[in-house]
Amino acid sequence: MDNIIVVKRFFIPLTYSTMRFILLLCCVSVLTAKAFGQQKMGHGTSLFNGKDLTGWETYLDRPDQNNKDQAPLGLNNDPNKVFSVVIEDGEPAIRISGETFGAVSTLESFGNYHLQLQFKWGKQKWAPKLDQPRDSGLLFHSVGDYGSSFLWKKSFEFQVQEGDCGDYWGVMDVLAEAEAFKNEQGKYVYKKGAERITFRDKTPNGRTCLKGLDNELKSGEWNTVDLYCFGGTAVHMINGKINMVLTNTRHMVNGKEEPLVRGQIQIQSEGAEVFYRNLTVEPITLNMLPKGI
Repeated sequence: MDNIIVVKRFFIPLTYSTMRFILLLCCVSVLTAKAFGQQKMGHGTSLFNGKDLTGWETYLDRPDQNNKDQAPLGLNNDPNKVFSVVIEDGEPAIRISGETFGAVSTLESFGNYHLQLQFKWGKQKWAPKLDQPRDSGLLFHSVGDYGSSFLWKKSFEFQVQEGDCGDYWGVMDVLAEAEAFKNEQGKYVYKKGAERITFRDKTPNGRTCLKGLDNELKSGEWNTVDLYCFGGTAVHMINGKINMVLTNTRHMVNGKEEPLVRGQIQIQSEGAEVFYRNLTVEPITLNMLPKGI
């Protein structure tokens, strides 16, 4: 006599073939769940819903950079739509016109994470940077207030600028270390295995370190940025290649150095049109940092 399974009071004969089919469905379901779980982990949590800037805030400086008497537009006041959501190359993207200096920033703060995004340059440029490379920037571990003498919040910058993607720039009174050497122009350049240098504004070493590798695509193509942060280490990657590793990230608090390993993520508006899409973040552990750093 065949086995019997009861489903909602209906009796269904359960033959050997039927049992094999149900077992196969269970296996497929498990494998599918695992696959989707891996996909979710691999792509992280989206920071951009593709419709609007929910989860973000904006800050804009004075519209005319040459008029120091002009007041900043301030927080979430964007009359000219410097920050907007558009469809670019068939996908939703955050468009930053660059017309006014400022930033769009996550409301949430992050630590120990992998951030991935794509960007490409637009065509528009604005004064006072009409004759300069197109410029934006990814600022991480952002803390404090907007509107300081430096405009953006205290942070570490993963430079997003034509020809300079991956450079390090210290925003306000922050400190970081990188293995670097001086080039023929007297500028520090990241190089694995070189002397470890501490970078800080108003010191002989300065606040900047140039990338060790230029891997940016030509203007108008989508570039992939990966930023890995764990503890005091930050790894800059552009299109799959490491070009900067920072260690011992910290800042000055009441005259003392303190670790700075967590904060908001800011994306700059700085005189050039730029598009950002596929912004995701996922938590990481130490062993998830890129190999070979």
